[in-house]
Amino acid sequence: MYVFVFPQKALAGLRRINLEGLRWRVFDAKGQVLGRLASQISTVLQGKDKPTCAPNRDDGDMCIVLNAKDICVTGRKLTDKFYRWHTGYVGNLKERSLKDQMAKDPTEVIRKAVLRMLPRNKLRDDRDRKLRIFAGAEHPFGDRPVEPYIMPPRQVREMRPRARRAMIRAQKRAEQQQGAATMKKNGTEEENGLSSA
Repeated sequence: MYVFVFPQKALAGLRRINLEGLRWRVFDAKGQVLGRLASQISTVLQGKDKPTCAPNRDDGDMCIVLNAKDICVTGRKLTDKFYRWHTGYVGNLKERSLKDQMAKDPTEVIRKAVLRMLPRNKLRDDRDRKLRIFAGAEHPFGDRPVEPYIMPPRQVREMRPRARRAMIRAQKRAEQQQGAATMKKNGTEEENGLSSA
């Protein structure tokens, strides 16, 4: 029987957080767009979804993110987005593409996206401790009163008029071709019926 063992890193730092009165929000990253998910997480971490929000207090809730390996990105970001860092030695600027980072550690992709949306102040480290990200669908906080976070529906922009007209023309062309093909097929069947008679 396989027993899932969580690393100590998942439970580390909880003693430093005042957990009294905090909600435990669970985000499912499966099929979600990276930036949209990160913006919702950063809003909950800062406590901006509460009426008692203040910029000098850390009123945010605990955020648990599951299925980090199933996150989606739009466009060509998998190959064109790079994470860069410097080792401190001369000429050692390192970089890794988003695709390679997803293969190495998908939790770090979400962590970087969320932390870069948070303000750079003294509350940043405490907010980082409240963010727990897991690559799979399991987490060690089953004894806590967790509640799933419902993502708002994604608003897809309407097509531009020129693109819409092109799509309608393509659909009409396809219908005409299908109609011509069925007419040709029916005509050959009639000829075959006449020739056999």
